[in-house]
Amino acid sequence: MRFLADMVSQVRNEEEKIREGGGAKAIESQHNKSRLTARERINMLADPGTFFELSSFAAFGMYEEWGGAPAAGVVTGLGRIHTRLVMIIANDATVKAGAFFPMTSKKVIRAQNIAIDNRIPTIYLVDSAGVFLPLQEDVFPDTDDFGRVFRNNAVMSAMGIAQVAAIMGMCVAGGGYLPVMCDHVLMTDGSGLFLAGPALVQAAIGQVTSAEELGGAAMHSAISGTVDFREPNDEACIARIRSIVEKWGYRRQSPWDRKKPVDPALPAEEIYGIYDSSPARPYDMKEIIARVVDGSRFDEYKPEYGKTVLCGYARIGGFAVGIVANQKLSAHSQDHAGHKRLEFGGVIYTESAEKAARFIMDCNQNLIPLVFFHDVNGFMVGRDAEWTGIIKAGAKMVNAVSNSVVPKITVIVGGSFGAGHYAMCGKAYDPRFVFAWPTARYAVMSGDSAAGTLVEIKIRQLERGGKKLSEEEKKELYESVKRTYDEQMDPRYGAARLWIDKIIDPVETRDAVMLALEAASLNPEVAEFKVGVLQT
Repeated sequence: MRFLADMVSQVRNEEEKIREGGGAKAIESQHNKSRLTARERINMLADPGTFFELSSFAAFGMYEEWGGAPAAGVVTGLGRIHTRLVMIIANDATVKAGAFFPMTSKKVIRAQNIAIDNRIPTIYLVDSAGVFLPLQEDVFPDTDDFGRVFRNNAVMSAMGIAQVAAIMGMCVAGGGYLPVMCDHVLMTDGSGLFLAGPALVQAAIGQVTSAEELGGAAMHSAISGTVDFREPNDEACIARIRSIVEKWGYRRQSPWDRKKPVDPALPAEEIYGIYDSSPARPYDMKEIIARVVDGSRFDEYKPEYGKTVLCGYARIGGFAVGIVANQKLSAHSQDHAGHKRLEFGGVIYTESAEKAARFIMDCNQNLIPLVFFHDVNGFMVGRDAEWTGIIKAGAKMVNAVSNSVVPKITVIVGGSFGAGHYAMCGKAYDPRFVFAWPTARYAVMSGDSAAGTLVEIKIRQLERGGKKLSEEEKKELYESVKRTYDEQMDPRYGAARLWIDKIIDPVETRDAVMLALEAASLNPEVAEFKVGVLQT
């Protein structure tokens, strides 16, 4: 219990540090311009206590040679404005004047993609100096770089997803397209919107002009007509956004079934005492599920078959869901020839993969969103597994996950390794949201396995060159490789690269999934479910 609580505390402390942005001096500088910081603006914009930050660990441990970029210099998350759920994207001008690092673009695009998938209205609070020029080659050209942001603006507008942009500082060069491609454009006095600033204009065409004359709020409000609402300061601008959003109508709701929510019968705090990452002390995933779902009721599907993967129906926050989860308890089973065997917990066997594939297809057939709980070592290997058709069974499960049309939400509880990560709806399989506990670990294989494999390969390479390592050198090499691998398996490493949307306290799992399901319910469109060719 203690180790899990300590990990949660460590993550929270690191998040507090990240929330300081560029630090006290940068915050003071922002205030001296009579401007609020990104987080102060969000606190004023969202209904009290409703902001659910996403990707706070983006760029964690990256760009150290440039002084770092806390939260990638932009704050994103879900919040409510007059109870309506919205996506908020706010440049943090205390971090390098809000400049776009490579991960800044990717973080904004991730927030936009969540908004697109779930049809969430989006609010942009713009205060950015544009591209971080020393890293421009990694920011500028690709499909997950700066230009994609504006492409998404256009696509979202065409889809009927409302977008409001408030220029509350600098908005220069290519970044100037973002607000102008939104449905509503607001601008505060003292802000600037131009494709090229005064210095660049003078250098390019010899024209001398002030920033206010070139692209100030008064000019864009009265002369160019670019701005819909000119506001004297941040406070008035935010009040105007809230007033606009409050008047929006509602579109058709989604087909997902929802009843009145019922609290779990068992307290979530007990998760701290149930979960254990040690292979020597396996835990029962059903006990975790019972502390997340409504009434602690779980209608398990095929409970006596393929026992290392749990499947079943439940409700979370009133929403009907299908749950696919890795069971960490080992189980006894019997094959078609009557032979008994012990199945290791956290491993996907042929029977459990086939069961999960069928269950996922059933959920799509009956319009039931899917929630995946990961603690998987991977698929079973060896002669017996191959003879039972483990590859075919795994392919069925991957096919069913890939072609699912209902919302998918992923929670990484513990390990998530190899093809098991894929089959359990990893990031590459389009989950609407990916949450992870601080205990999450994922990679192609565990640190021990990877280190053993890589060291063995290295030893053979050296021996072919005529060099023989001592036992001490082998041990040192093993520890070095394992240390690197363990660092890369840490959820903060994954969150820094946006493989994870949020690292959550296990006790908050239910709340996080409930909010994700509510967001998913804003999108009423459901494509036809097709799986293509299945190996039988």
